[in-house]
Amino acid sequence: MDWSDACRKAADAIGRAGALVLTSGAGMGVDSGLPDFRGERGFWKAYPMYERLGISFVGAANPAHFHRDPAFGWGFYGHRTSLYRTTEPHDGFRILRQWITRFGRAHFVVTSNVDGQFQKAGFEEERMLEVHGSIHHLQCLSPCSDAIWPNREEIPVDHATMRAKQIPRCPHCGGVARPNILMFGDFSWLSFRTDIQESRFGMFLEEQGRRDMVVVEMGAGTAIPTIRSLSERLGRRRGTTVVRINPREPWIDAPHLSVPEGSLSALQTIGALLAEGRGG
Repeated sequence: MDWSDACRKAADAIGRAGALVLTSGAGMGVDSGLPDFRGERGFWKAYPMYERLGISFVGAANPAHFHRDPAFGWGFYGHRTSLYRTTEPHDGFRILRQWITRFGRAHFVVTSNVDGQFQKAGFEEERMLEVHGSIHHLQCLSPCSDAIWPNREEIPVDHATMRAKQIPRCPHCGGVARPNILMFGDFSWLSFRTDIQESRFGMFLEEQGRRDMVVVEMGAGTAIPTIRSLSERLGRRRGTTVVRINPREPWIDAPHLSVPEGSLSALQTIGALLAEGRGG
């Protein structure tokens, strides 16, 4: 099946579905101009300073830096905080919201991204599961308590050294604060906020019962297969079709659908077919 046939079948399935689950990985943000950190080369292209230091993405996204050298730990996450705040979600997000509005579909978003782009594009917080947490929320590094609070910090970064010029502090103990994100080798991440989201998602799935459902998966790779595994698990539910959109790793077993395109391009194509009346 070529990708245009897969898009037609996807449009038909979306038009008929009773519910939509939108799952996404780092590739979803590429069309907005965000790096996906694919492999060391991809990471170092976005952050050349770390190549000079010989630090990979796994090495940079590590809570040990906050303990040893908070300014260095916050250099990476302070830069990303600013980047995500200034990035505008690409038009694919609007297309997804259009489908939900047009067809009145029950829906839920599950993402491994910590960038908050779905919320910025107008998706409801109550229909969101951020499996790795969010850069827009903070917690104590220790942690001194279970508190999680919004990240309203301004964190200027010296790009030559990737060191933060200001360190966010815990309002309860005055110690170092860190992003409420699940990092590599992380034993102090507070999962309470994500646990609540996961509980809501479980209730959503129960409410769908035997209703036909489409999972639209966008930009989820195999390096950290959290989202791909979830999509495939949902795909085993009766009446569920998975539409996997991925330009590099699109494969998925039939009867599910593989679209070897970028997220924006694929969503535009499927959206045009739906607008023509294919499905629904």
